[in-house]
Amino acid sequence: MFQNITPVTKTIIIINVIVFLLSFLLPNLMYHLAAYYPFSQSFKIWQIITHMFAHGGWMHLLFNMFTLLSFGPVLEKVLGDRKFISFYLICGLGSFVIYNIWNYFLVQEAANALLESGINPAAIFANADFFNFNPAYYNSLSGAEQHLFNLLSTPMVGASGAIFGVVTAFAILFPNAELFFMFIPFPVKAKYLLPVIILGSLFLGFRQFEGDNIAHFAHLGGALIGFLWIRNWKNKQNFNRFR
Repeated sequence: MFQNITPVTKTIIIINVIVFLLSFLLPNLMYHLAAYYPFSQSFKIWQIITHMFAHGGWMHLLFNMFTLLSFGPVLEKVLGDRKFISFYLICGLGSFVIYNIWNYFLVQEAANALLESGINPAAIFANADFFNFNPAYYNSLSGAEQHLFNLLSTPMVGASGAIFGVVTAFAILFPNAELFFMFIPFPVKAKYLLPVIILGSLFLGFRQFEGDNIAHFAHLGGALIGFLWIRNWKNKQNFNRFR
């Protein structure tokens, strides 16, 4: 596997690992690179790119990089270096956009609930800043107010959205490729794996169980953009020569 790694995939993995290691020397680095709700006090424009190269823990990093290592080189060889870079970044941007469209409805729902109970949410919008967190102010809020505060100040981090796009593109181009997974004693074709991943993410995204801090709609956003991009590219190519 490692001897077949392609240049762009290798570079992406190296950047992610370096950023993760730097976060031990600069503990707040990850939070500055993470992406926040675009209309919150914590949001900075660079976060729409930098969130793709930061991770919240070893397991998060290892899972994402192993998945990229498994699917990225094949896709990179098919698309070429430049198109693969563009594809990867566009999928990451798509994950940010779709995730925050979903976040927008959650924020509006939380703000409207406060208005209906006679509470003006404007102060929460003004004070919900991850980098200037005031515990005394936060603890003075009701549960509904804290919910809105959390929506505005919780960061999204990781390469998962972009990598979901990579996996989606692989499944579209190589639907009959047989994949092996731990704990599954038989191969699974890519065309069967993709619907399971999408439906699973949809279910978990809408349910969002307590304690689940995974941005499922970011995954779906990356998968959706990956699907649209690769279908458009495939329609313009004589793809049969690659298969």
